[in-house]
This record gives sequence, structure tokens and C-alpha cells, in this order.
Amino acid sequence: MITIFGRKTSSNVQAVMWMIAELGLAHERLDFGGQFGGNDTADFLAMNPMGLVPVLQEADLTLWESQAIIRYLAQKPQATSLWPEAPESRAIIDQWMEWAKHNVYPVITYKVFWQLIRVTAAERNHELIAEGEAELKKLMAIAEAQIAKKGWLSGSEFSIADISFGTHLYRYFTADFARGDYPALAAYYDKLCQREAYQAHVMISYESLRAKGA
Repeated sequence: MITIFGRKTSSNVQAVMWMIAELGLAHERLDFGGQFGGNDTADFLAMNPMGLVPVLQEADLTLWESQAIIRYLAQKPQATSLWPEAPESRAIIDQWMEWAKHNVYPVITYKVFWQLIRVTAAERNHELIAEGEAELKKLMAIAEAQIAKKGWLSGSEFSIADISFGTHLYRYFTADFARGDYPALAAYYDKLCQREAYQAHVMISYESLRAKGA
């Protein structure tokens, strides 16, 4: 049995839970972090000294960092083509995973989503939002070209790169800000929205995160 520590409204937890659901793995998820707290206790910090979610426990393994957890799960027999064994194929998938995590995630999360949802309208940093919008247009143009050419983010098949990237698209497409016109990206998002695992673990209301007056 896999145990995931982390609230369902965390995008990092959502990526891990989406992966688990795609593989059909037996699991339980426990609410930690955010309004639930518990991630600053001695017991939690013994699992993850960073005090962040998600954390995975399975048998004697304790693992944190969502990308590491996803790669670990991708080695399960059920994962098949999500992370092929060939080093060249794996490297391309890793490349796009890291691109999504280190480029797309911080812009969507901290420059746009945080300002629109997590702070009040009076405290909103409009310059930061505008900066994030401009950066996202460049980043999504990259995704648009890649998806139009390949079909999925890292190639012709769905992979863990799509989990790392696609998790952020629900907030990208539902938050109220200026987005560019990217037809291949929109069609790609529509494909994700048809996946039951995506619906169950990513398309989750973030209203509980909204600051009063946001």
C-alpha cells in the first residue's frame, strides 16, 4: 500500500496522485499541509526535512520531491511506456519534465495564480502578473510548437512529462488572466480533461485557497 501525505489542492500532490491513478495503484492519501497543517511536526520533518508535501511512504521507503516520486512510480510494471527504459527516450522525457517544473511551474504558480487567488485584490501585484503573462506566452509557444509536432509533450505517446506539465494547465486555463491563442495546446488540454485520472486528481476546485477579497 502506498501512502501519500499531502492535501488534494496542492499541485505537487495532484501530479503524484494523477500518476498513481493512471497506474491503478492501491493507495491512501492523508491531508497534510495548508489548512490541515501537520507538516511542521517532528514526525513529518523526520520524513521530509523541508516540511513540504507530498511525501510518499511504501514499505520501508520514504520519498519526497514530486518529480522523484513520479519517476519512482514510473518504474512500476504498470507504467509501461510512461518512462521507457531506453536511455535516449528517458532523457527526452526527463528534459521536458524539468522544463515544466523549473520554467512553467514557478511562473504559473507564483507570478500569476498566487497573485490572483492567494492574495487579496488590494494586495495584488499587477506588474508581477503582467510579467508572468508575458513569460507564459513565450513558454506556451514552446509547448505549442512541440505538441503540434509530436502530439504529446515529449513525443508521440503520453508520458510522465505530460503529468509534470499537464498538472499546471488546469489552473492555466481556468484562472482569469490574459492567455495567448495556442490551438494545439488547447486540443492537448482537452485530451487531458478526458482522462479519468486527470478529472479525479487535477481538475479540483481551488476555491478553498482563495484569499478573502481576492
